Amino acid sequence: RPARGQEGRDPMFDLGRPVVLAAGLAVLAACARSAPPAADAAAEKAAVEAVSLAWKNAYNAGDVAALGALYAEDAVLSAPGERAVHGSAAISEYFVEKVAEFGAAELTVEDEPMADVLASCDLAWQWKTYKVIDKAGAVVDAGKLVTLFRRQDGKWLIAGDTWNSDATPGAPTGPAAAFP
Repeated sequence: RPARGQEGRDPMFDLGRPVVLAAGLAVLAACARSAPPAADAAAEKAAVEAVSLAWKNAYNAGDVAALGALYAEDAVLSAPGERAVHGSAAISEYFVEKVAEFGAAELTVEDEPMADVLASCDLAWQWKTYKVIDKAGAVVDAGKLVTLFRRQDGKWLIAGDTWNSDATPGAPTGPAAAFP
């Protein structure tokens, strides 16, 4: 039978407190090490915005390889009306057809406006609006998007991406029309 220190106290329980405390301090220290100093906040914001700009430029140029390189290996893309796409390779495949259609229609996407970046430790997110322009310069669509970024090996990558149009969706057809 194990010995007890004080009445009603189990020595194994006493070991748990320092372990929990040490684990909590380790998590805080890891976040503190990876968080940029306040003086670097502008540089971090600029680095995340550069990824957004690179995405827009690659999409407009039809450069699927460059698009895929902006996503983390375990990223999730959540396009409107479609199942989520998991992983940078699958996301690249998803964009093959989309950028080809976009280019064939002679459309471009523009950010309107570039929104503020919020960052904490190795995560950042950005909400912004976009518009899609045809070759005559007319706005054919507009909407909003949210992008989640994660810093890996000192480089910001897209970890999650979703958007939706401001246009009113069309009336459902087929089985979906049966639901009010």
